[in-house]
Amino acid sequence: MPSSLLELAGIGVLTRAYPPGLVDEVVAGCGRTEQRRRLLPARLVVYFLLAMALFSPAPYLEVMRHLSEGLRWAGLWGSWHPPSKAGIFRARRRLGAEPMAALFARCARPLATPAMPGAFWRDHRLTAIDGTRLDVANTPANAGAFRYPGSGRGEGSGSYPQAHVVVLVECGSHAVIDAAIGGWHDAEVRLAEALDRSLAPDMLVLGDRNLASTRLWRTLTATGAEVCFRIKANRQLPVDRKLPDGSWLSHIQAVGDKKAGHEPVRVRVIRYQLEDPGRRGEDDYRLVTSLLDPGQAPATELAALYPRRWECETVLDELKTHQRGAKNVVLASKTPDGIRQEIYAHLLVHHALRALMAEAISEAPQPVDCDRLSFTTALRAARRTVTSTPGTFSP
Repeated sequence: MPSSLLELAGIGVLTRAYPPGLVDEVVAGCGRTEQRRRLLPARLVVYFLLAMALFSPAPYLEVMRHLSEGLRWAGLWGSWHPPSKAGIFRARRRLGAEPMAALFARCARPLATPAMPGAFWRDHRLTAIDGTRLDVANTPANAGAFRYPGSGRGEGSGSYPQAHVVVLVECGSHAVIDAAIGGWHDAEVRLAEALDRSLAPDMLVLGDRNLASTRLWRTLTATGAEVCFRIKANRQLPVDRKLPDGSWLSHIQAVGDKKAGHEPVRVRVIRYQLEDPGRRGEDDYRLVTSLLDPGQAPATELAALYPRRWECETVLDELKTHQRGAKNVVLASKTPDGIRQEIYAHLLVHHALRALMAEAISEAPQPVDCDRLSFTTALRAARRTVTSTPGTFSP
């Protein structure tokens, strides 16, 4: 790991990534600015939510202690005193989820430069879409908003409601550049449609076989981005025209598209096999892509490129296992608005850490793949900075 990573973290990663002026601007834009001075002003509540994600799964009062400890040692305490747990609940309700979502929308962006290994392919910025589900507190409000999953045997339901989060990840930097949040019942392919707002014409989007719908395809490619998805084995892909590299032009069309009079989506199909004894029965791959010219996108290169989609799985593991805590950690908020606050806070903290790591890579004397940096080391360093360098948390 470049030594500059720990040096950069020493500034205070949360206020460095999300300066108070920006937080105040976002809060004001959402109409959450206080009319009177409070023990927990909106700015401090935003940083408290970020600290909750950073120190997850620590309880409320311990997180507040982490924030206030730095103030005490720096002599910035003044007349302010830590609020009660009930006071924190009320402050969170006043803030709502909108400012956290707006802050994420303002700050989540691609981080990779062309010099970062694995970030680009033939001038295309590599991105991937994937989804995950998170257990949330078992309350009537959360159950109504997010719903319960079915049990493994198809009988009854799971123990906790689940939020469904679909993310757009930059493969080279592991940065989450957009996210859509729904309930257990919301299909991944439908949530993914909202991610078109963050796509650009220079991007190539990779995705698994659950995403190969004509509706999502049209939504994503309308932005100018290219797509490359795996497709299910039972999907019919007629050969419209064979191409020199062994791929072929084909078309896909959903039943609903025919009724609506939509023209079929033109695709290029790439078929290949993997020799992996550990994945018997899953060695036959078919990809569909919007890159129709084999001269510009050879089949062998796209087949070799597709495994980069798994970078998205790595990011979700960083969020769910390392940053959030043990795999069985349940998001604790009792209301849907509070759950969304928590999810956006986790996304914001992850992006801040990945921005820190990308900066460290850019200052390294030789190109460094982001996979060589330890996310957990960056996380631990960031936790230390909140108490050792208070930054501008002062209320």
